[in-house]
Amino acid sequence: MDARDRDAEGRARNARPRDALGRPLPHGAQGEPRAPEGIVREPAVALAEAQELLDAGRPFHAHEVLEDAWKSSVPEERQLWRGLAQLAVGLTHAARGNAQGARTLLGRGAGNVEPYAGTSPHGIDVAGLVAWARVLAADPGTVRDAAQAAPRLRG
Repeated sequence: MDARDRDAEGRARNARPRDALGRPLPHGAQGEPRAPEGIVREPAVALAEAQELLDAGRPFHAHEVLEDAWKSSVPEERQLWRGLAQLAVGLTHAARGNAQGARTLLGRGAGNVEPYAGTSPHGIDVAGLVAWARVLAADPGTVRDAAQAAPRLRG
């Protein structure tokens, strides 16, 4: 018998509580509030919610908001939103002390958002995010506080 938590379609869910950096906590523990998954938000709303979570030191939770935006975006912007989600995960890895994971995700994220530098859709500071990601990827071990290390999504 499969004891994993599943949604109505039978897909696995992870309903375990999580800490501010998204690490699973024991069942029954008090975790951080999670962003509801599968929510379609206007780009400005997604960016504002993600920024609030980043500023609060909750990059894993910001990634969930950005991932929803990626999955519901217009095809021309999917790579942008995917890259933003990867940048949030990269910061998550850095804050957790996983330097290799941080380097990998920050590099992927920067590579995915960089093609949008000429247009800066939705006021996103693409050039600033790429520069932030490259600096952090060069030395991810400097992150002691995810909120202090968080980027500004919009210029």
